[in-house]
Amino acid sequence: MSDASPVLRLEGVVKRYGDVPALDGVSLAVQGNEYVSLLGPSGSGKTTLLRVIAGFEVPDAGRVHFNGHDVTGQPPHERGIGFVFQNFALFPNMSVLQNVTYGLINADKGAVSPAEAERRALAMLEMVGLSGLEGRSTDQISGGQKQRVALARTLVKGPKLVLLDEPLGALDANLRARMRNELRSIRQELGVTFLHVTGSETEALAMGDRVAVLDRGRVLQIGAPDTVYHAPETPNVARFLNRYNLFAGTIPAQGQFAGPFGTVSTPPARPADEALYGIRFDRMIVEPENPAAPAPALHATFRASEYLGSSVVSFFEGEDGRIVETEHHMSMGAPPEFLTGQRYTLRWDPDHAIVFGQSAAG
Repeated sequence: MSDASPVLRLEGVVKRYGDVPALDGVSLAVQGNEYVSLLGPSGSGKTTLLRVIAGFEVPDAGRVHFNGHDVTGQPPHERGIGFVFQNFALFPNMSVLQNVTYGLINADKGAVSPAEAERRALAMLEMVGLSGLEGRSTDQISGGQKQRVALARTLVKGPKLVLLDEPLGALDANLRARMRNELRSIRQELGVTFLHVTGSETEALAMGDRVAVLDRGRVLQIGAPDTVYHAPETPNVARFLNRYNLFAGTIPAQGQFAGPFGTVSTPPARPADEALYGIRFDRMIVEPENPAAPAPALHATFRASEYLGSSVVSFFEGEDGRIVETEHHMSMGAPPEFLTGQRYTLRWDPDHAIVFGQSAAG
């Protein structure tokens, strides 16, 4: 990551469709050779933000700066920004090689000769592992290979910034893992900057030097993956990362939280009539039922477990009917066996909790 001026800088970008704000004052800076994951639920504005950056959409307010220039009013073909579409947008009537050379030959009024375009395209196809397939049509290759053709077609033009719109969404789990590694390698080899849109928290955390979490057209938090995961700044970030149980209550005094498990000490937070208390799934300890257990403790009934490969998530129903989740990582050994319908006591160290007061509601 460079300490120089950012390759991309967004200032208060707003985009509305009727009365609905798809983007609501987005500001963001991306450095050269940085990989930024843009994470958010469906409808959060992720793809709209990419389209504004690329020039396919014009913002209603705010500015887009790329490579030191204000490009807010420039059309897409003048920006020099690469875009890998979610559906790949390949030409089915062309070969793999023709797809990759097309942009070079037809851009800049023939500035690149067909021979030079073919030389560059073959080198790029080798880089993405498609040597030998250049003569095939795009309906004769797999989904993973189509994804690589789309990436090669974008990278061959030498952009400093590449926008990736859910690029791995159509691939199976094994291919996604392999392509994550290849994208990281290509980024390092070419020195290109990637802005990668995804709805998968696993993908975002695995890929990004930084992760920006969007919701309802706003950037809720941006930071290193471990920071965003371990220290969410708003309830919506904690909810979307899907690893926190959140309990409603109040903050009667600084350093205290009153909730369904009693009044407990918390990290410092201003007093609030409405607050949320969060504890990560894997911080919760399941013990035999103990009605006399000191706070914080919840008494709940085991309902079911899900085996996720690297971990097991278990679901308990609290006395108020809400579901509380716990997670056991397989690296810690075999998971405990719970009996369906049996009552247990859930406990945790309050030092591991996070608290959101009313002013921090996300």
